Amino acid sequence: MVKVMAEPAPCTFLDRDGTLIADRNYLSDPARAVLLPGVVEGLKALMNQGFRLIVISNQSGIGRGYFTEADAHSVNVRVDAMLRQQGVEIAAWYICPHAPDQACRCRKPLPGMIDRACEDFKIDLSHSIMIGDKDVDLQLARRRGLRGYLVAGGDTSAHVDWAKSNGYGVFDDIAAVARHVTESIY
Repeated sequence: MVKVMAEPAPCTFLDRDGTLIADRNYLSDPARAVLLPGVVEGLKALMNQGFRLIVISNQSGIGRGYFTEADAHSVNVRVDAMLRQQGVEIAAWYICPHAPDQACRCRKPLPGMIDRACEDFKIDLSHSIMIGDKDVDLQLARRRGLRGYLVAGGDTSAHVDWAKSNGYGVFDDIAAVARHVTESIY
């Protein structure tokens, strides 16, 4: 039997820490995961515009030995449950477990996680976007030809300066990004 594939859909690639949830520096305890303001509203708006939501997150605490891959997965499961309770569906969660000094193709800004998502899903990259809180998220967007947006929560002044100097939009939260994207489409 041949599996019928849906048409390619645009995707919103999302960073996790500092973008969806408060950045807790090497978060391994699911109970400490807290959604940031504007996340639910923004993600619902993006879903309503036809975007598939996929999280791609560097989790170097695994490679550094601070916590296990199972710990990172537990945090993702908790965040996923919080979002689903609010009507937000994340299609997939991808993590890079490597420390910065380990050779890999998945650590942002390298494209490995997006490439893997493209193997797993039919994604229209030409209409997809990347939302993150660091310059590596925007550098990844550039590598794959995506529109990139920076959310400026927490201590991101250096990232904000980098984003502005490189022509990227800087927004207070995901809801503001979603409003901008919606206005840009129509």
